[in-house]
Formats: sequence, structure tokens, C-alpha cells
Amino acid sequence: MRTARTRRRMFAAAGALVVAGLVTGCTAGAEEGNSGPTNNANNSESGDTVTIGFSGPAADHGWLGAINSAAIAEAEKYDDVELVVAEGTNDANLQISQVETFINDGVDAIVLLPTDGAALTEVAIKAMEAGIPVINVDREFSSPFAARTTVLGDNYGMGVSAGTYICEKLGDNPDAVVAEIAGIDSLPLTQDRSKGFSDALEDCGLEVSNRVAADFTVQGGEAAASQLLAAAPKIDAIWNHDDDQGVGVLAAIDAAGRDEFFMVGGAGSKNAMDAIKAGNSVLEATVIYPSTQGADGVALARLIAQNKALGDLVEQDVPNRVVLFAPVVTADNVDQYLPTAFTS
Repeated sequence: MRTARTRRRMFAAAGALVVAGLVTGCTAGAEEGNSGPTNNANNSESGDTVTIGFSGPAADHGWLGAINSAAIAEAEKYDDVELVVAEGTNDANLQISQVETFINDGVDAIVLLPTDGAALTEVAIKAMEAGIPVINVDREFSSPFAARTTVLGDNYGMGVSAGTYICEKLGDNPDAVVAEIAGIDSLPLTQDRSKGFSDALEDCGLEVSNRVAADFTVQGGEAAASQLLAAAPKIDAIWNHDDDQGVGVLAAIDAAGRDEFFMVGGAGSKNAMDAIKAGNSVLEATVIYPSTQGADGVALARLIAQNKALGDLVEQDVPNRVVLFAPVVTADNVDQYLPTAFTS
């Protein structure tokens, strides 16, 4: 249970957050006679130079590597952004110290993909209380007071997209055998993906007949797929949650000599898209989990720090929450998505 002191601090943060939506960065606006953020249709024009701190986990996965590189590339587009990049780490305590350094240095905004959302919550609140807007990316904090804006991929939507695609292909066959190769089962993101997949299949009268869990690695994907293939002599469709582990999944499928089914991937790696475009494997689609989230966080941090809004919205503030779409990539539209694909 929180102490009264902690609760008071949280309510103070809540007040700061409410004010942030109306006033953060408005000191300059007030001096210029403006009453609030500016909904500027041409946000690419240079403004006041802002310093943005960026911290994320270690790039030990193709998707995470793409998150980091895309964030850096986005910052380089602007001559009014100075991006300070902390070394990627999977140590929550080290990441906390990185954020504390950003606070002490007085950066204008922080973009944070926490290695552990709950563990980084308190230091994110500390930044917010110091008047530094925090943009939370991908892994949510455990308090709504820890971030000015949160940028998320749509894990549940990924499952829905994958299930809907399979329904469109197999919905007229109620006896179809649908298999699922999940990621790490203990993670909420995996649970959300599986829930969305199950819900979408149920809508067309299908269900998951065989399911195994891997660990987002090539080795784990190969082991889990081998287990699945041994247990299921007949499969009509497989959804694999992650294209990085999908490299191992495809290796297991090739080794087993199985090709009676089609497979849908997840995340949107270049490897997967190249295979989809070539059309020479069971992989015929993948569902995007955007690796642009860090870049989107940097772009939004710049707008918030410069007291701007999104030019295409009537709303006068950057939204509090942005959930990115989870489209299905097939041979028909793969060229559209290849430019933002990451390498496994």
C-alpha cells in the first residue's frame, strides 16, 4: 500500500500532468501572447533547439536495434533537436541512473523505452515532477502520472489482424487446424497477442488447435516449432508471433519437410518481407509491430518541448496516448512496408 506521502506526491504529479496538457511549454507562449499550444500545420519548420534524452534496452533483438536506429535517424532530420542517447541496457537500475542523469542535466524531454515499465515508473514520475515531459515507448509504466504521452504498438491488434487474415483464408473450413507459436508467455504483450488471435478466430468459427511458446530468439523459435510439428501431423495455418524467432521457425519447418500449411509472421522484419516477396516458403504474410515507436517518441517529444501540436489534428495538444496500427503485409503490399522493415 502506498504511504500517504507517496499518494500526495502522486496527486501532485496528477495536477502537474493536467497542467502539462494545457500549460507545459506555455511559458514562452504566454510571453508571446498565446494562450496555449500551437497547432502548426508545418511542424517540420525549425523552432527553439530542444535537448531530448533517449534511453532504451540493449539492442539484443532485431526489433530493438531498429527502435534505436530509427530514433537516432528521426532526430537527425531536425536541426533543432539535440538527441542524447544513453547506452542500451537490460539493467533496470542502470536505466534508472540514466534517467536521473537526464533530469540533473535539465533536458527538455525524455523518450524512454523501459527495460521494465514498473521498475522505471518512479524515476519517470520524478522527471515529470521536475517539469520534464516523458514520452513512454512500448512498455508501459505502472502509473498514469509517469508519462506525458505514451506510444504503443497494438499487441491485441496484432492478434486480431493475424486471426482475421487466417479467417479470410480458412473461414469456410470449420475443421481447419490452426497453430500458434507465441513469444514469452509470461509477458503481457504475448498474452494480449494470443487473446486478440483467439478472439478473431472465434468470430469465424475457428480456434487454436495447437499452441507452443518460444522466447523471441532464433534458437527458441526453432525448438518450439520442432515441438509443434512433431505434435501436429496436419496443420492448415500457423501464426508465429515474432519474425526474429521466425528465422528458427522456418528452419524447423524446412528440416521437417512440411509445406501443407501457410504461415503468418509478426513484427515485420526485412527477412520476413523478403521471403513473402519471393514467395518461395510457407510464410505468406506478417503483421507489423512498428519499430518506428522510438522515432515517433522523438518526433512527439520535439513537438511537446516546442509547445506544438499535431498539425493534422484539430486538437491543440499532442495526444496523451498513441496506439499504432497493426497492418498485415502480403505480397500485394510488401513494397510499401519494406522501407521501414528491420533486419533480424
